[in-house]
Amino acid sequence: MNFDDFITHMNTGETVAAGSEIHKTMIAASLRAQQITAKINTGYHSPEEIRGYMTELTGRKMPDSSALFPPFTTDCGLNTIIGENVFINSGCRFQDQGGIVIGDGAQIGHNTVLATLNHDLNPKTRSDIRPAPIRIGKNAWLGAGVIVTAGVTIGDGAVVAAGAVVTKDVAPNTVVGGVPARYIKDVI
Repeated sequence: MNFDDFITHMNTGETVAAGSEIHKTMIAASLRAQQITAKINTGYHSPEEIRGYMTELTGRKMPDSSALFPPFTTDCGLNTIIGENVFINSGCRFQDQGGIVIGDGAQIGHNTVLATLNHDLNPKTRSDIRPAPIRIGKNAWLGAGVIVTAGVTIGDGAVVAAGAVVTKDVAPNTVVGGVPARYIKDVI
């Protein structure tokens, strides 16, 4: 299976059986991502070089207006879309097989984890993988150490407080925080 077919399948949200051809392609994509992120995370690179590596990693041109501060890791890279004027701070980890879309103007704080995969609770099928996308809206801000779980949408203009674990959608122009994240207030 090629990577395009793999991403198409992952975007259906269908379960990936452990040991299947899709699962084997997922492993190959992970090895590819490790090679590229090793380049990103070794030594100093100019912002232009970082964007070049991210373009190679995602298969989509990272906008000149967007920036990433290493270190950075991802389990795949091929299912991430980064908008204009996006800032991704250091130490972020993206598990993007299920799809990550980052809207224009979004800011992602240090050590944020975006996890688009889940496993079954049944021990007999726990190795199977269930993908679901994460969508981060325009001008959203994720504070340091935020964890966003599979299938969550962060609305436009929303703010996620540092250290929050987001397990449910966040309404536009609201502030959430805590574990699990809960509504705190509206954005002014």
